[in-house]
Amino acid sequence: MNSKSKVLALKYRPQTFDELIGQKVIAESIFNSIKLNKIPNAYMFLGIRGSGKTSTARIVAKALNCKNGIESLCTKDFCESCQSIIDGNNIDILEIDSASKTSVDDVRELIEFSRYKPTSAKYKIFICDEVHMFSKSAFAALLKTLEEPPAYLKFIFASTDVKKIPVTIISRCQRYDLSRVNSQELFDYLFKIKELEKGKITNEAIKLIVKLSEGSVRDSLSLLDRALLVENNGKDLDLKNAQKIFGYFEKSILIDLISNILDGSENKTLELYSNIYKSGVEPKVFLNEFLEALYYLKNIDFINLDGTNFDLNDNEFDKTKDLSKKIEKKDLLLLWQFTLNNLEKIDIIKNQNQFVEMFLIRCLYLKKILKDEKDLEAKDLQQDSIINKITIENKSKLKQDTINQLKNVEQEEKVITNPEVKNKIENNQIKSLKELVEICEEKRELKIKYELENNLKLVSFKDPKIEISFNSNLDKTFVKDLTAKLLEWTNKRWIIAFSKENGLPTIKEQKKDLKENLIKKESETNFFKEVKKTFPDAELIDVNEEDKS
Repeated sequence: MNSKSKVLALKYRPQTFDELIGQKVIAESIFNSIKLNKIPNAYMFLGIRGSGKTSTARIVAKALNCKNGIESLCTKDFCESCQSIIDGNNIDILEIDSASKTSVDDVRELIEFSRYKPTSAKYKIFICDEVHMFSKSAFAALLKTLEEPPAYLKFIFASTDVKKIPVTIISRCQRYDLSRVNSQELFDYLFKIKELEKGKITNEAIKLIVKLSEGSVRDSLSLLDRALLVENNGKDLDLKNAQKIFGYFEKSILIDLISNILDGSENKTLELYSNIYKSGVEPKVFLNEFLEALYYLKNIDFINLDGTNFDLNDNEFDKTKDLSKKIEKKDLLLLWQFTLNNLEKIDIIKNQNQFVEMFLIRCLYLKKILKDEKDLEAKDLQQDSIINKITIENKSKLKQDTINQLKNVEQEEKVITNPEVKNKIENNQIKSLKELVEICEEKRELKIKYELENNLKLVSFKDPKIEISFNSNLDKTFVKDLTAKLLEWTNKRWIIAFSKENGLPTIKEQKKDLKENLIKKESETNFFKEVKKTFPDAELIDVNEEDKS
């Protein structure tokens, strides 16, 4: 350990296999391979930031060159070879920052240097950090040397992005995937560091650090560093103050917010969000946290507070559990999809705070739509006996008119016998999908409009029959809802059927393709080229067609 360093992540960097956090199996495997003299030409360490890749690489380098041998590796009083590797001045151990040395010339230089035998160590070792940053030609130049290196030469690669590393390189290495450190093990490690540093911080605050670090040891030590620097009038730093320091807010506040959305309370919903925003939480971060809260509401029955799960504290767990009993799973999934769609659009809005406020208001109206749907279903259930009789009489007739018919005859007949619907019957003419979308907007049937635009792939539209291709994203109640509304609006029975054809792209996809084509076309104009000359960094992100009406 470098006791002179004030940064915890460097001060407590692991120097031996025993000190590695959360990678016990990998440490044992590497140790045994060295002990049995089955040392690969190259090691490949993969994992998230702060999982111990570079530290493991240095420990392997020390183990291969330790003067005491593999059976008696240095643990405290380091030998000359190990100490020189720790200090970074061993001329036979070369650490390369692959992010800054990416070219083929850099690799050729490396290969040239590898021809010389080690000066004082047993092995000459090249440690390449963030190796995925090498260029394609650099990787190609390295292949032959990596496959058949001299006996004294070893490579150790570390990377956070394995997808960018050619398979030909990976196949020549002994690969180790370093896992995220589990919550309990990371908590015990931070508690030990806190005791060594004589820091004043509560266990609940340490648990928050564990949660925020997402299994990264370096991230957790950096957060602990910040926490230990806070003066709290001689008192231990508690959870509430730690949340303020790290810009974190409890999930229980989000649970309260979702509860108010379900209750239709607009003022309380916006007030809670305003408090969250004022605490320093970015709107995009809020939407991600909102999604996470929905996830816990959906899956709370599978989450246990057993002392090793720090995702939710006791208060958050209890509130989530209580609310999950009052909300239907299909409503949660609809809110989840609605939030995801808005998350895609938030980056194009200048004032993201206003965007989130409008998102929450739309959530309130979305809840109203869900409530109206449930009320309609409740009324329909009262007429089951009549419906069943009518369904049997019409079943054989409808079977001939449909291809794998989606339309639920039973629901259609329910609508006919419903007195409220009879009084609303209209005689509108709907001749295209565009006109159907427009009337949905006019009638405020936003749920049906959403499905038409985002999930419906049209094969043909001919009054009174709509053919669509199968789409697993389509809401399971869509056909029932649409046939009921079409009967109400047109006074006709419509058939909605599956087709084996693929169908046209969705309206959303068509708009996206149109926008991309417009952008591509506009980017090729002389005007944009002139703008590009003046502002080289300029990018064309949107194009609006001029309204000629």
